[in-house]
Amino acid sequence: MSATESQPAQPLSERPSGWADPIREIRRFFRPSRDRWRDYRNAKLGDPAFQRSASRNWLTRRFARRSSRRLFDLVAGFVYSQALAAGVELDLFRHLSRGPRTLAELAASTGLTLAATERLLRALDAIDLVEIDDSDDETVYALGPLGAALVANPGAEAMIRHHRDVYHDLADPVALLKGERKDTRLARLWPYAASPGGLPPQDADVEAYTDLMAASQDMVAEEVLGSYDISWSKRMLDLGGGDGRFLRKVAERHPKVELHLMELPAVAEIARKRIGDSRFGRRIHVHSGDFFTDPYPDGGFDLVTLVRILHDHDDAEAIRLLTRAREALRPGGVVMVAEPMAGSGDSAVIADAYFGFYLLAMGRGRPRTRGEVERLMTAAGLTRVRNVPTALPVAASIVLGEIPRRNVRFT
Repeated sequence: MSATESQPAQPLSERPSGWADPIREIRRFFRPSRDRWRDYRNAKLGDPAFQRSASRNWLTRRFARRSSRRLFDLVAGFVYSQALAAGVELDLFRHLSRGPRTLAELAASTGLTLAATERLLRALDAIDLVEIDDSDDETVYALGPLGAALVANPGAEAMIRHHRDVYHDLADPVALLKGERKDTRLARLWPYAASPGGLPPQDADVEAYTDLMAASQDMVAEEVLGSYDISWSKRMLDLGGGDGRFLRKVAERHPKVELHLMELPAVAEIARKRIGDSRFGRRIHVHSGDFFTDPYPDGGFDLVTLVRILHDHDDAEAIRLLTRAREALRPGGVVMVAEPMAGSGDSAVIADAYFGFYLLAMGRGRPRTRGEVERLMTAAGLTRVRNVPTALPVAASIVLGEIPRRNVRFT
């Protein structure tokens, strides 16, 4: 079909998915065998007699214990996360990052009693956030492997503090799934998005959520820029770029690329100030506007990026946004979607489980597989749609779509 022809669009779920189709046919052929194996496996694993036998047999004991631990981790996960939240709230990991401390020192710095401090430290030791060293006369406490990783990731700490709102919204998950809860705390974080022009820049919710997104942006930026070379681009537009953290990372690596950011007015005002205070104040141009309705900056772009934006929107809005991004491209230009994507091995935990419920509480959007993002791009008129592998899909996966180097009219 030529670019100017118009035919009824297939539902996204029914469109062919390129190289995925032969694999799907193979999987379909073996499905009866998989079903039989699954029924047998589940019957065994659900049999109390088999569970007792497996836990005592030296060949299967390790597997049984690991499975039991995984199940208990799911059951107790909320308690683990609350112990983690207490450690962050009390700045415990920051204290330990300066070296091992005694129980008395940590009790004094956190304001807890000795007994409460020890209880918290023992809980954190059990989940590898803290290590207890009792090899000498006086027991000392140090960062564990996960605690050290946490201290090095301020974005994770910011999300942990933010989770107080998430816990509140997920207190009744069934009501959320049934659509019985609309006025959630997460939905109220974005009140300005529903009104033209947004809220004044001093609005606390706008700045707080902008800070939250910025805190976790460095890891995403490193993953995106380490996986895809944008040095070929002369002019780039980042849609919904928050306070400009991503573009500041781009500016560090690519001094010759002209950079533009478009955000809602309340956030754009924050971006102008923070970019102006950085050494890239003259290189990054900030534009206020709604990327669904307002004109984009003139001149056309070689690259338009949507970093952790598309999953915030339902399919119809996503196609509309991708179409507008495509229309802003110069011939040969590229649209990039970068975000954690569903059904992608390691990233399924954050995309399907975490963002699946997070966006449900937010009241819009959903995580998508790479194939679903590719089909949205195709529906928006982009061509040569393809996936770019990333080293850490849990931070971001990348899908690209482009327009031909000659002008094509889409209808």
